[in-house]
Amino acid sequence: MQTRFENVARMDGAVAVEETSKVLRNTYMLLSMTLLFSAAMAGLSMALNVPYFMSLVASLVAMGLLWFVVPRTANSGAGIGVVFGVTGLLGFGLGPVLNHYLGLANGAEIVMLALGITALAFFGLSGYVLMTRKDFSFMAGFLGIGVLVAFIAGIVSLVAAMVGYPLPALALTVSAMFAVLMCGMILWQTSEIVNGGETNYVLATVGLYVSLYNLFTSLLHLLGAFMGERD
Repeated sequence: MQTRFENVARMDGAVAVEETSKVLRNTYMLLSMTLLFSAAMAGLSMALNVPYFMSLVASLVAMGLLWFVVPRTANSGAGIGVVFGVTGLLGFGLGPVLNHYLGLANGAEIVMLALGITALAFFGLSGYVLMTRKDFSFMAGFLGIGVLVAFIAGIVSLVAAMVGYPLPALALTVSAMFAVLMCGMILWQTSEIVNGGETNYVLATVGLYVSLYNLFTSLLHLLGAFMGERD
């Protein structure tokens, strides 16, 4: 009888491992496709020389889809289309930002360095979790509070700049906070997939994409400031 129960337990464990591997494969496949699509949309936006206000509109629409549509469609085929909509809009909105930095004398260096650090952080952090299978679920509460604080501080910085009282120190602090928090998010999100906490690859893909997007844009701001943003 004991052997029978042990066999059942082993079978259940094997099924769980297979399901986790399937979610992981689907997540990375969809993430790679959305990153390529996002890059293509950013290139289109740059070629069209889209103004900054269009960037803001695209980002706001993407946020609306992310908050209100993705959760409702994540368990259906439509969810994949919505993911491409979100990532495409965010990529399109990134075009004017990239044009700004590439217009600087050292802009190409800033963009490539930010891209390289983002890629290195993602592969390093994800690889660490995949090899160790360490559970980072304990970080969820801290990361949630941290993102909320950083988001509110970012709004304060934006409003201050709009009314003519820019706070560059606060803006840089917000970017640094987001960069650190997004590294933590990559650890936590990958851990959730590996340890079975996240079983929906659509939600997993969106989560990782947003972390990469925020990490990249935060690094752009930080590197632009510390490398002088020379014209």
